[in-house]
Amino acid sequence: MNPGTILLLFVFAYFIGLLVISYITSRNADNQSFFIGNKKSKWWLVAFGMIGTSLSGVTFISVPGTVGKITAGDYPFGGFEYYMLVIGFFIGYFIVAFVLLPLYYRMNLTSIYTYLGRRFNVEAHKIGSLFFIISRSIGATARLYLVVNVLQIFLLSALGVPFWVTSAVILIMVLLYTFEGGVKTIVITDTLQTSFMILSLVVCIIFILSNLNLSAGEAYNVLAAKNYTHFVNFDVNSKTFFLKTILGGMFITIAMTGLDQEMMQKNISVDNLKNSKKNMLTFAGTLLLVNLAFLFLGGLLYLFAMENGAEYAKIVDIVNGKENITNVFGFKDAATGTVHNIMGDDLFPALSLQGYFPLFISVIFIIGLISALFPSADGALTAVTSSYCVDLLNINEDTTKTEKQKKRLRMKIHLIFTAIFFALIMIFKAIDDKSIVYLIMEVAGYTYGPLLGLFAFGILTKYQITKKYAIIAVTLLAPVLTYFINYLVTQNTDYRIGVELIIINGLLTFIGLWLIRKK
Repeated sequence: MNPGTILLLFVFAYFIGLLVISYITSRNADNQSFFIGNKKSKWWLVAFGMIGTSLSGVTFISVPGTVGKITAGDYPFGGFEYYMLVIGFFIGYFIVAFVLLPLYYRMNLTSIYTYLGRRFNVEAHKIGSLFFIISRSIGATARLYLVVNVLQIFLLSALGVPFWVTSAVILIMVLLYTFEGGVKTIVITDTLQTSFMILSLVVCIIFILSNLNLSAGEAYNVLAAKNYTHFVNFDVNSKTFFLKTILGGMFITIAMTGLDQEMMQKNISVDNLKNSKKNMLTFAGTLLLVNLAFLFLGGLLYLFAMENGAEYAKIVDIVNGKENITNVFGFKDAATGTVHNIMGDDLFPALSLQGYFPLFISVIFIIGLISALFPSADGALTAVTSSYCVDLLNINEDTTKTEKQKKRLRMKIHLIFTAIFFALIMIFKAIDDKSIVYLIMEVAGYTYGPLLGLFAFGILTKYQITKKYAIIAVTLLAPVLTYFINYLVTQNTDYRIGVELIIINGLLTFIGLWLIRKK
């Protein structure tokens, strides 16, 4: 039996395990089980499972690949600079725990966007939910595409399986084990998936250290000597200038966790506020350690590759009469002398699945990879279904339908969003971005910014918005203005807007709401 077949059997066995868990947890499940787990989730299970949801395939594949970046542009990070973003995340989780969670529990919310409806009007409720659905659908499918593409390139293409078939099969897998239980199932499956992801991380680090005959401290010193461990970028004009990266990371967390129905859906499924705060802070502290470990793994992957013949090279292209130099990293083709680039998202999969690691490490990698894959999609699919049903269709308040009819409607919406996720994955395949981590952050800046502005205006002021359609106009205009500001700054200055894009967008939304407030 060839290695590729063995790895696929592990994927199949893993999925069967998820189906068994789904069957057990979804017995006697109703809509409240699907939406908020009947508010019976254990805080420590939610905290551990949320690690897998937050990390996903982006952290598992893309973050280690950023360590060896030595160019700007599409690949903004280098060394351990990504960790400044993680510190920003950490600060943001405290704000979520002590500002937003008390608000959600006090109002006893099923959907967090109900707050906007009570604070402003039904338009705010609907537009808030709509921005979440767009944001989470794009973000989740970008993460999902990353992992699906790895499976396709390194395993399934050789078997003649088309990319669209791979994507469809994986989405059907996700649909099957989330169809009945929703959050009640996901709290358990995410815990399992996080365990396997961290196991894969630890085993891969131990293997590479053993192979290189280095201790962890010695390996860090080697990485430092090669300038792979620098944390702080002092270039004010750079996208990764450390102050704006920390600040941007903080607001990204507030928006992508605290104002995100998927993440909050799990938190408010915990039985009380005190335990929900425990969950959030435990989760925040754990992420500091886990992200640092992934960056360390990234450095080790580059060391391992160089020890086995990989090298840096420069590709020179003439663009508009000017030389455009791109740094690549990979193994040289003996026949052509060309270096095949594996820098970035391709580094970890290439070493794991192309014979550089032994088979047992390849199996561990695949288990970690699919453990990163499913949390990218299961919670998102459940959350966008919940938000559409609760916020846009008002399913909980509809007295004209029986519980059975509501459940049938919710399942129909679940199927529709599965089809939408499939379409978005195919769009990402057409774009084929090689460093998905930054693309996700940039998209989040445009789609979560209006949510940030709406919630900030509601919490920090006491003003009302009474003009019809005014909130919709402001929240649609703010991302457009943000795009033009970003374009003009890029074209006319040396400054590059990075993760602070979400702050600009949120601020424009806040200013717009201030201008149309009821005085």
